Amino acid sequence: MLVKVVLVDINPRMVQAWQATFEENPEVDIVLGSMLDQEVDAWVSPTNSKGSMDGGLDAVIKKRLGDGIEARVQQEIVRLHHSFLPVGHATCVPTGGAVPRYLISTPTMTASSQDISDSLNVALACAAAFQAVHMQNARDPGSIRSVALPGLGANTGKVPVEICADLMWTGYNLYREQEFADFGAMRAALQEQLGDLEPEAPKAKKKVPPGAAKTGNGPAKPAPAPKKQDLDFDDTE
Repeated sequence: MLVKVVLVDINPRMVQAWQATFEENPEVDIVLGSMLDQEVDAWVSPTNSKGSMDGGLDAVIKKRLGDGIEARVQQEIVRLHHSFLPVGHATCVPTGGAVPRYLISTPTMTASSQDISDSLNVALACAAAFQAVHMQNARDPGSIRSVALPGLGANTGKVPVEICADLMWTGYNLYREQEFADFGAMRAALQEQLGDLEPEAPKAKKKVPPGAAKTGNGPAKPAPAPKKQDLDFDDTE
């Protein structure tokens, strides 16, 4: 099923990085703006493994949707994962409203405010968010026809925007090309592409166009972007 994908962030550098990385994917909308303005079926929010919506985009979304949304997310984590949602998994819960109908929570880190710049967590989190879309549509066909994602890990997680864009492209491309029955199968396929996915994994690989040969180790990792003072916006964990 074709799902409309929107990448949205308030950080112009994140948007520019997406525009460069997704230049061959015109089907993806790239927007400079707020997640709260996206009229789609599902919002994706980067979170931590406890589902604590206490900062960044999580906090903004909780303020918009009400405290009950955090309780739903945490109840789903308890039900499926015994109170700890691993990186590479995601929850999808109904919001009780029309826009969005669902909130997808995908951890980029296990605890709040971790530096994940030397990991491949962004690829795992992005792929997991798309896997959650697929699994929700398998349960209820057509329930998610559009989804919006922010820059994952590009603020609190200190992932440079260029690396973030490349890793999100990898997660998106995996979703576009394959379908998986569960998160474990998704992770195995991603690991085939990127190698070791554990924390402190080797630096991210540069996006390679389909059919192109891979050579060398890719460009040097850019220096982390300066941390923004206001964290209560879209490019959160």
